[in-house]
Amino acid sequence: MYKTLVPAYGRDYKSAKEVKAAWEAGKDFLIADLFDPYDGKPANLESAQQAGWKTVNIRFSKLTKIASIKVK
Repeated sequence: MYKTLVPAYGRDYKSAKEVKAAWEAGKDFLIADLFDPYDGKPANLESAQQAGWKTVNIRFSKLTKIASIKVK
């Protein structure tokens, strides 16, 4: 199962490396899926692990690029 996320609190990243570092540091991201009942709610690495997510796709660079990250 995968989720699409966007940076929370007005943050943005310029590279996939920055996105991965923020994700691994436990920064919050927002769920961006209109068909998900939790659309717009915050999520981070810890909550993804608890929910059993396998992969997250995080949009960055003004939402024009996507970094796909496996949840460990």
